[in-house]
Amino acid sequence: MARQIVLDTETTGLDPKTGHRVIEVGCVELRERRLTGNNLHLYLQPDREIDQQAIEVHGISNEFLLDKPRFAEVAEELKAYLDGAELLIHNAPFDVGFLESEFSIVGDEFPLASICKITDTLAMARKMYPGQRNSLDALCKRLGVNNGHRTLHGALLDSEILADVYLTMTGGQTALLLDAERSTSTNESQAGAQLQTDNLIVVRANESEMAAHDAWLAKLEAQGKCVWSNSESVSD
Repeated sequence: MARQIVLDTETTGLDPKTGHRVIEVGCVELRERRLTGNNLHLYLQPDREIDQQAIEVHGISNEFLLDKPRFAEVAEELKAYLDGAELLIHNAPFDVGFLESEFSIVGDEFPLASICKITDTLAMARKMYPGQRNSLDALCKRLGVNNGHRTLHGALLDSEILADVYLTMTGGQTALLLDAERSTSTNESQAGAQLQTDNLIVVRANESEMAAHDAWLAKLEAQGKCVWSNSESVSD
């Protein structure tokens, strides 16, 4: 199975087209539906002020980012890490738009989908739970995923939580598929067994075997343990 990367970003604002930048990237790697620990977590200096509304969401301050690297310094590392993976992103257009903008700023313009498969877990959730709230918090509550430690948004923390949510959402589908396969296999086996019994040869007991059988029944009846004498005989 290809690598899967659960990815999230935090930004200075809502729209890269108005000059907003990425300030945090969090990536959690999955292989064969297991966390590998090969994660990537980056804080970035955006060279601009962070909107106050954004600070209230993620709690990252301008002062905290002063000594952090710029995107140009990590672009090659990030691209190599993501290359060839399936990206699992909640509301993918937002994060993909920001990342493509960042790569474009450093002179490496390309569609992220050209090096990765992109899966929008928000779109997945909307298909699975139509008409319901499908934010990350809502999914955690619905699926029983613990997010009590999430007081603010954070790219790495949200990726870790989304990994749990994704595995829980898709785990149910996997179980249903396996059950269907088991049911089909069982039905086929039972059908095969039925076909085989149609041609069974009946071997009847001979006189000595019947005499031994009658003697054993008589012994049981003497002990008060025989129920056969009270049953109706079955005709051939």
